[in-house]
Amino acid sequence: MAVLKRFRLFALSTLTTLALASLSFPAALAQDSTAEDSTVIYPADYFAEYAPITAQDMLIRIPGQGQNTGGGGRSGGSSSGLSSSSGGSASSGGRGLGAGSGGNEVLVNGKRTAGKNNRTSDLLRRISASQVREIQIIRGTSGELDVRGSGQVVNIVLYEELASSSIAYELSAELFKDDTVEPGGSMALSGQSGDITYQISATSRTRYEHSVSNEESILGDISPNDLIHEERIRDQRNNELSMNLAYEISANSSLRMNGLYAINDSPTNVIRYTTDLRIPLHPITTEREDIPNAKDKWEVGGDYQLDLANGNRFKVLLIANQDNNITTKERYRWLTDNSEEKNLHLHTDAVTEERIVRSSYTFDIFSGQDVEFGIERAQTTLDSKLSLGLLSSTGTPSAALGGLVPQFVANANSSVEELRYEPFAIHNWSINSRMSLETTLLYESSEITQTGDVRNQRDFSFFKPKLDYRFDVTPLLQLRGSIEKVVNQLSFSDFVAAIDEQDNDANTQAGNAQLRQQWMLRYLFNSEYRLPNDVGVLTAEVFYFDHHDVIDRMDVSPSPTQLLSANGNIGDGWEYGTNLAVSMRMSMIGLPNLLVSSTLNLQDSAVTDPFLGIKRRFQNYQRGRFGIQFRHDIPVWRMNWGMDLFNRVDRNMKRFDIDDIESTVRDPRINLFVEHVDSFGLTWRFDGGGLIDGAQCRDRKRFEGKISSGILKEVEHQCSRPGTTYTVKVSGSF
Repeated sequence: MAVLKRFRLFALSTLTTLALASLSFPAALAQDSTAEDSTVIYPADYFAEYAPITAQDMLIRIPGQGQNTGGGGRSGGSSSGLSSSSGGSASSGGRGLGAGSGGNEVLVNGKRTAGKNNRTSDLLRRISASQVREIQIIRGTSGELDVRGSGQVVNIVLYEELASSSIAYELSAELFKDDTVEPGGSMALSGQSGDITYQISATSRTRYEHSVSNEESILGDISPNDLIHEERIRDQRNNELSMNLAYEISANSSLRMNGLYAINDSPTNVIRYTTDLRIPLHPITTEREDIPNAKDKWEVGGDYQLDLANGNRFKVLLIANQDNNITTKERYRWLTDNSEEKNLHLHTDAVTEERIVRSSYTFDIFSGQDVEFGIERAQTTLDSKLSLGLLSSTGTPSAALGGLVPQFVANANSSVEELRYEPFAIHNWSINSRMSLETTLLYESSEITQTGDVRNQRDFSFFKPKLDYRFDVTPLLQLRGSIEKVVNQLSFSDFVAAIDEQDNDANTQAGNAQLRQQWMLRYLFNSEYRLPNDVGVLTAEVFYFDHHDVIDRMDVSPSPTQLLSANGNIGDGWEYGTNLAVSMRMSMIGLPNLLVSSTLNLQDSAVTDPFLGIKRRFQNYQRGRFGIQFRHDIPVWRMNWGMDLFNRVDRNMKRFDIDDIESTVRDPRINLFVEHVDSFGLTWRFDGGGLIDGAQCRDRKRFEGKISSGILKEVEHQCSRPGTTYTVKVSGSF
């Protein structure tokens, strides 16, 4: 009852905020709405004064589209912001495509991208603004759409005939806090040749990071323990080559193909100084870590559609991808004679592959009603190998482990395979010109097999219904509500042993071959009010998620003296909250080209902790987020500038494990940019990222044995600062 009362309070406060905001604008702003059949259309000439180069430059000028509320709790589900139609990586649980994802989707000429890793959001940066005829914000549901979502659909409509090909390019240089300068750039060729439309691009972007952290710790009796100063340099560069082709075979059939190849190596070097405060004269231990990392991935996809003479549609989509990740971590300790002694060798090799085929048939059954039947088959595999060597006086050193002694790691070498079938049926009913109802029925059947160090095979099946109702109260005010059963895909990385990235005192994390899917009943209600005269958009959303089989850390210790934890199913939980967003042009103060956007997310959750038996929030659960951003276009000077400020509610954000409890806080982040288009049509842009300190701090309490013992062993306070980054970019097209 307490949960329902708090949920009703959130709903009431959200609707009240929306109503007051909509009444606060004078009637003098009103004019005919641009909305027609729940679709808002922005023609190309709407953006002419901003001199855009890419489709992405156009989209961010639309109120409500240059922001991301993030919302709907940790499981997503916001109806604001922008997301691609792709899923996440297969190894982390984002497998398959699904028939009805949540959030906003992006289409090009009404079609989705035939891929997952080759994201639609990146495609928008490859499309020249000169090719865009209009941008549609589709607020309703329809069987004619190529995707289904709980939010809106953004459709980028290109000219049917392109006069010629165009090339968009960008060169950049980034300056980091350690005075390192990293270059970057991209080039995209797009155009049309006969019935083939194409976009081909090559990109090289740096993900360089220099992080400095300081940690101080005390023992359980409040006496000083040690001081740790660490500098970490990750020299990552993302190099990608991608391609999108669309072939109009005939007037009623079309084929789209996509390809991607990327190399994302991220070698990392760490230097660490530890001052021991327990010993007189406070000796300093120096360690360094060499962590070469090789990452590459590829993807190919194809999407075919046939429109029959009676208006029915047949579609088939195929995707194949592979993700390779090889990491070797070696740690060295400096000795008094200035030599080094290796004390750790940790090697992982993971290959994830995915094969997806999805087919559907759509037909009208009555006026205003259509049905889509289909089935998706996905095969996902993970081959994972892990080896650990330590400096030891017992055992036989191995050359394969850098001369260190091999250590046993449970579940270190495993192969995991999932075969999943998902038949679905989607009924779309346009009840009248103002109301629509979409009903989705999905059935998921899967078999997961694990071989290697652990052998296990299990079958799962789920029925996943969904209702999505939309009501246009007026051409400007729309209400949306949905109820859905969501089954989260299991993360393959949780099945096998892996490197522990969060604790220097632990080398590996255990895998759990007995994981079950976490699922939930998701309730969403959203209201959107589009201010007259295209002044802006106000949205308010409330959500409640009823979670089952929550995946979190749990005790898998093989014995009382050997403590071990892994991700497992710990029981049921819930979360609820609200997302508020406003995006407005400041016409009321005479600045129609000043677009100000703000988002606010407030949320809470609860689950029973398996270690302490207490009610607590989900691991690392943010209580909320706040963001405000503005973009000011000054066409007469051919320039624009803006700023973003992001902050989160850090109160009681914790992570519980078998022998420690962590809590984290993070300072706000401010970014600033300035753009200018010169007389040659080149766009010059300056970005300042992280203009304030931006520290992220963590407090960790370690306990003697399990945390349930209550015997405090050590308290650590650690803060890291990524520093400010300055970027200069020049971009253009010809």
